[in-house]
Amino acid sequence: MARLKSATATSAGGVVIRTRDGRPELVVGARRRERNYITWTLPKGTPVPGESTEDTALREVAEETGLEVSITAPLNSIEYRFVRDGTRYHKTVHYFLMEAVGGDLGRHDHEFEEVRWVAFEDAAGLLTFATERSLVGRAAALLGVPWPEEPSVDAAEVAAS
Repeated sequence: MARLKSATATSAGGVVIRTRDGRPELVVGARRRERNYITWTLPKGTPVPGESTEDTALREVAEETGLEVSITAPLNSIEYRFVRDGTRYHKTVHYFLMEAVGGDLGRHDHEFEEVRWVAFEDAAGLLTFATERSLVGRAAALLGVPWPEEPSVDAAEVAAS
């Protein structure tokens, strides 16, 4: 069995918020991964040469959501591993808390099939990846927004599904 090559990758993105009717909301997007598989994620992307992490986050969030945003605070980074085309990647994604200052979700690019505003309490059940749910929980804590505890998963329930 051949050994996989190793590489690192970096991205940057944001938890974009607004307040509507006195309730904070954030932006999530749907990415089609396979024919019938969609993931709900936060906007993020890869830097271009010479671009700062902050500039990458601002540009990628604007492209993927159609919104104009400003950074209000740094958030934690997320790390994960994946394999693509015979290479095992260790990826770090740097996130920022952001505020929408203009734009329109209808102008989002092709990377998301759908982009929408959701209430924080709904994001916990919608976001696909636990690392992003945890990050949004951190943003909720910074904003003083209630955040649900991670639901426990019963192994028997998973096996039955």
